[in-house]
Amino acid sequence: MRNFSKKFIYSFLCIYLIISTFSFCLADDYNEDNIAIDVSSEVTETIAQTTEILKDSSINSRSCIVFDRNSHMTLYGKNENKKVKMASTTKIMTSIIIIENCNLSETIEISKKAAGTGGSRLGLKTGDKITINDLLYGLMLCSGNDAAVALAEYAGGDIQGFADMMNKKAAELELTNTHFESPHGLDSDGHYTTAYELALLSDYALKNETFSKIVATQNYTVTINGYPKNLSNTNELLGYLNGVYGVKTGFTNGANRCLVTACKRGNMDIICVVLGADTKKFRTQDSIKLIEYAFKNFTYVNANEIASNAFEKWKVENLEFLKINKSSSNSFEFEVKTCEKPLLSININEVNDIRAFISIDPNLEAPITSNTVVGKLTLTLDNQELLSLDIINARDINRKDISYYIKYFFANYSNILEKILY
Repeated sequence: MRNFSKKFIYSFLCIYLIISTFSFCLADDYNEDNIAIDVSSEVTETIAQTTEILKDSSINSRSCIVFDRNSHMTLYGKNENKKVKMASTTKIMTSIIIIENCNLSETIEISKKAAGTGGSRLGLKTGDKITINDLLYGLMLCSGNDAAVALAEYAGGDIQGFADMMNKKAAELELTNTHFESPHGLDSDGHYTTAYELALLSDYALKNETFSKIVATQNYTVTINGYPKNLSNTNELLGYLNGVYGVKTGFTNGANRCLVTACKRGNMDIICVVLGADTKKFRTQDSIKLIEYAFKNFTYVNANEIASNAFEKWKVENLEFLKINKSSSNSFEFEVKTCEKPLLSININEVNDIRAFISIDPNLEAPITSNTVVGKLTLTLDNQELLSLDIINARDINRKDISYYIKYFFANYSNILEKILY
């Protein structure tokens, strides 16, 4: 009887370990998105609770960021530069690599390895035939890991070859705290990013029309072996929260619940990244809180207008006292250069706190050719630099020469003679 009990306990533990390991390996969006939540209710309730002040303690996600696409400014961040696992948000990079390097209309045959990939799936079988374009929809809408491997094999030869392509692209985008080991994002110690760099990657990808179209699609029908299959987007905020137009969900046991969301209202365009939420409900709530906080509390100001106004005021008060060594003229035309992307996203309560600091090189000496940088105008907020603009001279500043002294002599002849005689 005692031996039977020991065998039973041993067998139970073995079965438990096998199931646990199997579940861990396959954990991804498929498991997470089976957990239904009332998105409409969450949107309404969370918006009502959004306040002007957002504290880290009110955000469940381990790391997050709200990134403004126009100014590339961080509107809110929590551990946004910490390296973490990112689950299926990995597929943002997978997708853009395929779009930029492959013929999307080509049909390929699914390998045994791709068909056998676990976790969230498009549902591919060995030998299935499907276009690259439909694989992309299967990758981004239903987060198919089997689609990810199929695409990686097609573009990179194998998983490692494709990971090399991903890391090369990350280097091109200067994502120094990001590293890829797979096209799907199943947990791996060498597979990580940061909320900030994931926002940068998403911003880059969204500039591609094909990518933007795919991630903004709620429902799509792919064709596998000539037969249709309907797909629905796993992004729970798409179609529910005002202005949302992408991007990607994610879930593994190591990364927990992740969501990258792009949202645009009026001329404000943001990307919200939440990584490491404990539940799907928390990742939804966190995303809504962050998005609503940004739109309620931030506005755009034009840096060029602020800089120009500040510099004109400075010139009235200071330019007549400016001296340039060996210059043939006391009249100078200085201008502040404009920036190509002047919009700055600023908290509405801090707009009037922006300060302009102007410095002109005290050792300027003629001659100085036009468009030479002679100083800097820096805009700051709370002692943090927002941007710095060059101050240039608008026309040539000539040096005193013999002709200058001759003209000066005759122009002042009587005064000079008077000093000599008397």
